[in-house]
Amino acid sequence: MELSVLNIKGEDTGRKVTLSEAVFGVEPNEHAMYLDVKQYLANQRQGTHKSKERNEVAGSTKKIKKQKGTGGARAGSIKAPLFVGGGRVFGPKPRNYSFKLNKKLKHVARLSALSLLARDNRVALVEGFTLEAPKTKEFINILNNLQSTGKTLMVIPAVDKNIVLSSRNLPKVKVATASDVNTYDLLNTEKLLLVEGSINVLENLFSAQ
Repeated sequence: MELSVLNIKGEDTGRKVTLSEAVFGVEPNEHAMYLDVKQYLANQRQGTHKSKERNEVAGSTKKIKKQKGTGGARAGSIKAPLFVGGGRVFGPKPRNYSFKLNKKLKHVARLSALSLLARDNRVALVEGFTLEAPKTKEFINILNNLQSTGKTLMVIPAVDKNIVLSSRNLPKVKVATASDVNTYDLLNTEKLLLVEGSINVLENLFSAQ
């Protein structure tokens, strides 16, 4: 697959780059992508939820009424789950939601996500650029020139502070370095903008695994 290299004005520079079939042309594995996204979302959970059981709530331990003769069910404690203010039965407890995935499976998942975007023609290649200062307005103009107004993932070859800061206030835009790209971000975007140089990083990264 060949991509035309665009400049930040959205103009074709006349140059073309051929994407590696080993990275952008594999058969997508849906189950691998599902597991990788599931792990990513699980890792985002804090797991600090907690409710009090009957031995943890405040209240008297005195038997609240006599055992027999009331015509109602017997009750031994005001802290029982039946009463308002009592403990909760089988409530949530702090826990770790993360789980392990094999590196090979995560490798297949990311290749699948990249290939899926390439197959759907949702990948664009942008000439390398930098910003003199963090300017969100200037960054928006670049996206408009590239006809990327929806959810956008821009992949840069290395950390560029001005680009990252310029995009930080845009809810539909995410900037990531090529080495930090994950399956969730790839599947959660409408368009993938690859800044020239990031393709080499991606191809070297996946060929080394």
